[in-house]
Amino acid sequence: MDLLEYQVKEWFGNIGIPVLPSQRIDHPTDLKRLKIRYPIVLKSQVHAGERAKAGGVRFVETTIDAIAAAQNIFNLRILGELPEVLLAESKYDADQEYYLAVVLDTALCRPVILGGKEANIDWELASEKIQHVVVEQEFSPYYARTLALKMGLHGSMMQSISAVMEKMYQLFVEKDLDLVEINPLGVSQSGKVMALNGNIRVNERAIARHPDMALMAEKIVTRHANNHTNGHLRDWDGIEMHGKIAILGNGAGSVMATLDLVANGGGKPGVCLNLRHAFPAETPATTFSDRLAKSLKMLADDKSTQVILINLLGTVPQPPEVAEIIMAFLQQDKSELKPHVLRSNGNKSRRENNFPRFVIRLGGSDLNATKDYLATIKSGSDAPIVVEDLDEAVAEAIRLAKSHRKF
Repeated sequence: MDLLEYQVKEWFGNIGIPVLPSQRIDHPTDLKRLKIRYPIVLKSQVHAGERAKAGGVRFVETTIDAIAAAQNIFNLRILGELPEVLLAESKYDADQEYYLAVVLDTALCRPVILGGKEANIDWELASEKIQHVVVEQEFSPYYARTLALKMGLHGSMMQSISAVMEKMYQLFVEKDLDLVEINPLGVSQSGKVMALNGNIRVNERAIARHPDMALMAEKIVTRHANNHTNGHLRDWDGIEMHGKIAILGNGAGSVMATLDLVANGGGKPGVCLNLRHAFPAETPATTFSDRLAKSLKMLADDKSTQVILINLLGTVPQPPEVAEIIMAFLQQDKSELKPHVLRSNGNKSRRENNFPRFVIRLGGSDLNATKDYLATIKSGSDAPIVVEDLDEAVAEAIRLAKSHRKF
């Protein structure tokens, strides 16, 4: 479960991480009673990335301009999601920006603290730009100082960054989190640090131990179900758009990044699903393989889907089983697929039976065996395209969607 920025900032402030004066905005008229000074920044509270490029972040200097901007942002759908809340926050001029995070490494079964001297890093270059320290034993300030030194920091800046990291780790442990991220951590000319944006991911298995998070999860599930006209997506961590390229991935971040690349490349994203975990905490437990098989059937039954783009990065549970599920699905008798409409756009010329083309991106050495297995599939012109480069996979998916024969 990922928190929205205004919720993240509230948790940061409670734990002692420096945040700017801010105010939750539920309606544009709330800006008439704004308690912070102008100029301010208005931020759309959605989970979608790249909201600034989409127009979801606006700087304003007067109440009139703020109300007009808020009205526009409330009606701005970003990657299929409309905000229910905006965050009004004081403007801040940062002289430097850093990246900090605490994340649970599932392979090591240990927390890892991360730091970089640049914010908004291209994740293809993360290994070069971001330093890390594995927390092997009980956390102490030593780990935070070690990370700061690896980042090349000294003196007062090392102390400031270390203090923020200690608070982040405290929050990580107290709330049973999978991720605490500050991106960026701004530093003013005077050396004052400020968490300008952040992300928090709650471990869903731990929600029941925290009544406040259980209440948040219940509200998110209710809102998620109400926002989708299609009941099939209620138990999924995903969004429903109206394009022809469906996207499956093993992480919310990778799914959203793939969606952005498809949209920026001129493609039209469709249903986008995160396979890493089922969406709400209350849904029955399922395995990664179960969700993969179910999602493939659901997307293939959708007559709007022409291409399924699968983006698996890093590690997945039981890679051979994942490959077998994909292979079995591709080799099944396509005539057995029953047409089932997830959504309708009034196009009467679509096929009664639909079997989409597949583009599969597998990144990481752990998936080499899966890649080799899928390469043995021989289905003529309908064979899946298996690549390692994400940009190449996106380009192939867009090409297939645009060249798709019309009926």
